Amino acid sequence: MGAQMPQAPGAACTDSTAGRDPTHRIRSHSHSGSDGRNATIQESTMTTTGKKPATKAVTRDPRGGLTAAGRAEFHATQGSNLKPGVTKRISEMTPDEMRRKGSWATRFFGRDPLPPLRDDKGKPTRFALSAHAWGEPVPRTEAAARRIADKGRRLLARYQRLKAT
Repeated sequence: MGAQMPQAPGAACTDSTAGRDPTHRIRSHSHSGSDGRNATIQESTMTTTGKKPATKAVTRDPRGGLTAAGRAEFHATQGSNLKPGVTKRISEMTPDEMRRKGSWATRFFGRDPLPPLRDDKGKPTRFALSAHAWGEPVPRTEAAARRIADKGRRLLARYQRLKAT
């Protein structure tokens, strides 16, 4: 397959490829150090073409929402043109941004019944974390989620007033 890795005299060498790309190999060398302790050294080899296996881009932001790569992947698979959430202050928003954020807030946190905001371990769900992607505090209670929905309704009302002028 590739060039053999140099091996220390008396060291045991095993190739481990279970569950990996067949062109990528990890070699483990076990040997005794000068202090008498056994040590294991793992060396990664490149493929015969000299390329590393591709890694998948992170599509979900751990703090909530999608990353740019996630929006691009969604566009490629679904054809939708997703935009990042609006995180500006109300005074800095354009009317279109008010409409987008207001629609999102009422659609997500104005529904009845509300999806779970916490999982079994007490961590926020992806649904609750979506608030962070839109510049809102992550709701811990139903009342906090309803406040976000109320803010969305106020944004939509403000948008309607601006549009009428």
